[in-house]
Order: sequence, then C-alpha cells, then structure tokens
Amino acid sequence: MFYEPDKENHGLPFNPFKSITVPRPIGWISTLDLKGRVNLAPYSQFQNIGYDPPYILFCSSSDRHKHSAVNAQDTGEFVTNMATYDLRDAVNITAQSVEAGVDETQMAGLEMIPSKLVKPPRVAASPIHMECKYYCSFNLPGHSPGSSDTVVVGRVIGVHIKDEFITPEGRIDILKIRPLARMGYMDYTSVEKIFPVEPVGFGRGEGALGLEGRPKRSR
Repeated sequence: MFYEPDKENHGLPFNPFKSITVPRPIGWISTLDLKGRVNLAPYSQFQNIGYDPPYILFCSSSDRHKHSAVNAQDTGEFVTNMATYDLRDAVNITAQSVEAGVDETQMAGLEMIPSKLVKPPRVAASPIHMECKYYCSFNLPGHSPGSSDTVVVGRVIGVHIKDEFITPEGRIDILKIRPLARMGYMDYTSVEKIFPVEPVGFGRGEGALGLEGRPKRSR
C-alpha cells in the first residue's frame, strides 16, 4: 500500500504512522512550574541525540494539557525517569490530561525524592534518572489552527542508576529493569530479550568507541 499523510488516504480504520517507528522509549519527565509545583508526564516522542556530552529530547503537543515543555522552558531544568514494566500503571495514570498545578505524582501514589543538581524531584521507584539542564526548544507546526509540537532539548548533567541494576561486568541490567516502550494504537511493550551484533567495519578500534559507550575524548 501507499498513502500520503497529508491526505490521510491510507484507507485503514486507524492511522498506521505511530506503529511504524516502534518501539519508542518513554521519557517520564518531571518538572517544576514557576510556583514550585511538581508535574510528571510520560512522552513516547523521546530520544537521546548526543553522547559526549549527552543530550536528550522530548516532544510535547500543544493541543493537549501537557505542561512539561513550558515548565522546562520557564525554569531551565527537568528530570527524565526511566519507565518500566513494573511502573506501567503509574505511567498510564500520569499520562492523563489535567489542569496546571495538579500533581500527577499524588494521583499515581508515587514517592518523589530530591535530585542532586536540579530542583525537579525524581520518581523514587524508577531505576534510572537523568538530571537535565534545558538547552533549547523549537516548534513544529501542525495542520489544525493553533496546534504545534514543541521539541525540548536538554543537556544531561547528572545520572542516577540504582546499584541493583548494574551487573558484575559493569553494564546496566536491561532485562532486570524491563524498560517500557510505546507501540502504536493503545499498545506497549517491554524489553525481554537482547542480543549482540558486532559492528561491521569498525572492529574494536576508534570508530567503535561511541557504539560501545566508551568516551571518544581522552580524559
């Protein structure tokens, strides 16, 4: 089949686009507004876009009651909390559209703990947190009047990993964490199987440093 997204001429009962770029990691973003009120919301349009130094982005639609982008822009800080299979119900609760000032962490019964370098708190039950400083943002225009998507980029300045999720070999135990990921429609998945693929043409030399996680620059 072939269809043009601008024309919505796919002929299917559901738009297939969000089932094509899958699975998508979920950025569970905690922020504070200018009044110091906590906000927590999940974003499946979320990804790392840098490595040395690390940057991440999340994308928020302006036609929904999502306040993370505004808070990050206003305060210059946010935290990403890793969403997991065990936390799937809490993630779903915090995805609701609520008015500004409503504390989603209380709705979901989540304990929040202080961060070290930024003011927004972290989800205590989450195995990994990244403290971020706001770097920049830009808008992508939508078709509907007044609609747009705001892409927020942050520089990661602090990373928390719970010790029980680090293997004796010094790697993150992804199978133990079971990160939650978004599929299309109302579907989710989690990581239950991993397998290595040796990069072709890189070997173990300089070109493979970024792939395996070693720093490219000398310390």
